[in-house]
Amino acid sequence: MSPAASSEREFHSLTEIVEQTMEEAGDGHISVDHLMSSFGHASFVPLLVLPALVLITPLSGVPGLSTVCGLIIMMIAAQQLVGHSQIWLPRWIRNRQVNSDKLHPAMRRLLPLTRLIDRAARERLTFLFKPPFLWLLPLSCVIFGAMMPLMEFIPFSSSLIGVAVTLIAFSILTRDGIFALFALVPLGVVIWGVTSVLSSL
Repeated sequence: MSPAASSEREFHSLTEIVEQTMEEAGDGHISVDHLMSSFGHASFVPLLVLPALVLITPLSGVPGLSTVCGLIIMMIAAQQLVGHSQIWLPRWIRNRQVNSDKLHPAMRRLLPLTRLIDRAARERLTFLFKPPFLWLLPLSCVIFGAMMPLMEFIPFSSSLIGVAVTLIAFSILTRDGIFALFALVPLGVVIWGVTSVLSSL
């Protein structure tokens, strides 16, 4: 699929995003820059979902990858929050690559979960997508992304943040506020974990 064609496409489900990522990955390696071009530099929600989904997979165990995903989430959500029309990421992040042989099986493992979530979605609690609540959703993702470097030291915390960001982004995609509320569950677990670690120091 050409970048031009992809940038014009609207996404309505997590499964569509995962399937296109697998299609674009092909063989060899795929870079962040290639994914940005294929999804479109104005595709805030799909490009917010992708690093969050990676955090849920075994790829989150790759040293430093969770931090990079967190920075991507933070920068994309911050630009959405202030109303940018195009996503900008620094060159060193755009040049980061993932081995397609590792990405494909990780994405395939997510498909049963994304299909289940997609089937459950419908428009609910739409007041969450109007000011002032509308700004709280990307702001939460900014905070989650900024926390990610610290989460490298707390087992499974990066995956929980990945779940929270995925649910928030999916709620924006489908206008289903229930999923935004569900994101409070992994957030609560992360806060409890961080508090427990700090209190033991």
